[in-house]
Amino acid sequence: MAIHLSDRDAAVQTAAPPIADPAPLGLAAFALTTFLLSAKNAGWTHGTDAWLGYALGYGGVVQLLAGMWEFRNRNVFGSTAFSTYGGFWIGLGLYIVLVAPKANPLEQANDLGWILLAFAIFNTYMLLWSTQVNGAVFGVFLTLEATEIILFLGEFSGRHSLGEIGGILGVITALVAWYTSAAGVINGMKGRPVLPVGGPMGATGRPGSPLPRVD
Repeated sequence: MAIHLSDRDAAVQTAAPPIADPAPLGLAAFALTTFLLSAKNAGWTHGTDAWLGYALGYGGVVQLLAGMWEFRNRNVFGSTAFSTYGGFWIGLGLYIVLVAPKANPLEQANDLGWILLAFAIFNTYMLLWSTQVNGAVFGVFLTLEATEIILFLGEFSGRHSLGEIGGILGVITALVAWYTSAAGVINGMKGRPVLPVGGPMGATGRPGSPLPRVD
């Protein structure tokens, strides 16, 4: 006996199951790597480049994976943000390993200045669109915007003090991202807002989630 399914029933049967929210993972990967590099920029660390391995592995690969899972969640903002900054960390790590050893300090400063300027441009429109997510995510992009601007100005001008200020701002950025990640974890576990993240400045977005989905 043949069983005929309606289009709706067939769609339900073939639909992929939902996945866990990858935003807290992506934010955590971004926060830790940003913290390590920013502590070095601020002059607080005196060891080797501990941030480099984590730029490739955690801030890079893991954050890129979070971005891919956000594509699965149909989250345009999250997929664009995490994939881009995952690529940023991988690209920066490869630059330090493959290109920087062959360049003199002036060439390195010019290279890094242009890299930071380019990502500041990207971050500017993501900062504007983050107003449609929630206050915590907006805080991440706002502090990151200030960090990137100060750092590229420092690279172009050669003023070491600006690099230190950028490092301090980067640490603040990491702390805001960690808070947003922590809020996403506990709010997702409880199914309700436990740590506040605020609401969107417009009419879209979901206050209880770190990043909105596009349904």
